[in-house]
Amino acid sequence: MVYLDFEKPLADIEGKAEELRILARKSDNTVDVEKEAAALDRKSADLLRDLYKTLDPWRKTQVARHPDRPHCRDYIDALFSEYTPLAGDRAFGDDHAVMGGLARFNDAPCVVIGHEKGNDTRTRIHHNFGMARPEGYRKAIRLMDLARRFRLPVITLVDTPGAYPGKGAEERGQSEAIARCTQKCLEIGVPLVSVIIGEGGSGGAVAFATADRIAMLEHSIYSVISPEGCASILWKDADRMREAAEALRLTAQDLKKLGVIDRIIAEPVGGAQRDPAAAIAAVGEEIAAMLADLKGRKPADLIQDRRQKFLAMGSKSLVV
Repeated sequence: MVYLDFEKPLADIEGKAEELRILARKSDNTVDVEKEAAALDRKSADLLRDLYKTLDPWRKTQVARHPDRPHCRDYIDALFSEYTPLAGDRAFGDDHAVMGGLARFNDAPCVVIGHEKGNDTRTRIHHNFGMARPEGYRKAIRLMDLARRFRLPVITLVDTPGAYPGKGAEERGQSEAIARCTQKCLEIGVPLVSVIIGEGGSGGAVAFATADRIAMLEHSIYSVISPEGCASILWKDADRMREAAEALRLTAQDLKKLGVIDRIIAEPVGGAQRDPAAAIAAVGEEIAAMLADLKGRKPADLIQDRRQKFLAMGSKSLVV
């Protein structure tokens, strides 16, 4: 178990409970030791509930970045069948930060696209920590064109700190690729639903999340810039990231009030990393509900309503 900074008291209690159980396996006085361990378990469960009941935006940012949260590949493996990946952008190469292909969801054909961060050092480097290059967005455009041609719904899973800002990516047209991917989201006449499963960073996330319906996991984040980047620009001090996180209104709860997203998906107590199977199942149920809501809509109506949805954002006077 990887513990975040604010979870250190929890780590101490759970560590003591585990030490007692190890001691019980070596001791004859098993019953008394197990009682003490069970009492510590109850105490840790209460503390876990209290900690996650009052998470501020910066702590939510930490949870959204937790290395043990389920990633795109985990969702695809659990929720989709007959997944057939598509590789390459037919121009430069294949971007491993973006995975996607044809699949079946609840036995119905669809196209699934998502950012993959990786789950250890080797795979994180391989997937570039979920930061896509232009070829990743052009691969997504290929998949969306395929979905339009065969009238398949598109499901996107967003989990990226943002698009990769490297020199090579800029030379190959990073901003143009993001813009065209966003434009493609607005143009396809098939249902398009998006779930932010971890981080939704800047245009790199918007390019996948310009959807008919947008859902966020309870402790995920979605913002125009990272709190550290915002603090560096506004105050020339990255250590003011907590203040920046408050100002960015990046939590699912704030974004639901602002009308940027449509649904919030509850996570297990302690975050998706505590019970990945339950979190994945909850996302699957929400995707099914969003697709059912869009079923039978005409292509022209989908395009018009999707476009109007985004044009209307920010048009109302909101007290925040």
